[in-house]
Amino acid sequence: MRRILLAGLLLLAPCALADDLLEKVEHGFADSNGVKIHYASMGEGPLIVMIHGFPDFWYSWRNQMPALAEKYHVVAIDQRGYNESDKPEGQENYTLDLLAADVVAVIKHLGEEKATVVGHDWGGMVAWWTAMYHPEAVDKLVILNLPHPKCFTRELAINPEQTKNAKYAQDFINKPIPEVLTPQALAWLVAKDDAETSAVYQAAFEKSCLECMINYYKENYPKEPYQQDPRDLPRIKVPVLQFHGLKDTALHANGLNNTWDWLDNTWTLVTVPNASHWVQHDAPEVVTNNMLDWLARN
Repeated sequence: MRRILLAGLLLLAPCALADDLLEKVEHGFADSNGVKIHYASMGEGPLIVMIHGFPDFWYSWRNQMPALAEKYHVVAIDQRGYNESDKPEGQENYTLDLLAADVVAVIKHLGEEKATVVGHDWGGMVAWWTAMYHPEAVDKLVILNLPHPKCFTRELAINPEQTKNAKYAQDFINKPIPEVLTPQALAWLVAKDDAETSAVYQAAFEKSCLECMINYYKENYPKEPYQQDPRDLPRIKVPVLQFHGLKDTALHANGLNNTWDWLDNTWTLVTVPNASHWVQHDAPEVVTNNMLDWLARN
C-alpha cells in the first residue's frame, strides 16, 4: 500500500531541545577500508544511522536525535571529507559505492547486521544507494529532500526548472571553488541567523575539506547535456518514508512523481509546504514525530 501524507507546519509535540546535545552524545570512529568515519551516538535499541548532506555534518540531526534516542540507538555520521572523518584526496575517493560502504562499515562496527538508514541531500543519495546495493544492511529507509536517483535524472532531462536549479552544481563541477565559500559563509547558509548554531557549524566546517565536499558533485552529479539514467538500478525492497520541503530551490518536487516505479515495498510521503531544502531544520517537529510514528508502524 502506498500512502501519501500531506503535513503542514503544525507543532505535533514539543520539540526536543538540542542545546545540550553536544554534551550528551558519545563519539566514535569506524574503519571503512582504511578511511575513518566519525559518528556521534546516543540511546539504546534498534539502530538508526543518519547521514547528512552538503554542507552539513552529524549535527544536522540535532532536533531529531534526542527524541529518537528514547527508543533507538541513534548514530549520526560525518561523511568522509567532513568534520572529524577522514578526508582522502582525489575525486575517485567519493564514489557512491565508497560512500555507501562507509555506512555499512559503521553498521558493522557497531555490531549490527542492519539498520534504519536516514539520509538528507547527498546523504539521501547515499541512503538510496546503500538500500539498492547493500539491501542486507538496510531494514528501513528514510529520505529527506532527495528524489530517487531515477526520478532526479528524469527531472534534469525534462524539467526546465530543475535544469535551472542545477546550475550551482555545474558551477561546482566546472569552475574553480568560489572564494566566498568560507566556513563562515557555509555556516550561515545552514544556520542563518542562529548565532549559537552557526558557531557550531563554523567550527565543524573549519575542520572539513571544501575540495572533498565538491568532489561529491564532480564524481556523482549528472553531467550536461542531461539525459535520463539508462541503468537498471536495483529496486528498493524495504519500507520507505520520504520527506520533502516544498520550498526547496535545488530539488524540484516533481522529482517525487512515480517514485513507486522503483519500489517493491510501502512508500509514505510527507510534504511540508513551508519548509526549505533543510526540512529537518525548518520543520523539526513534523520530521521527528512522523519518523517516530512511522518507525513504530513498520
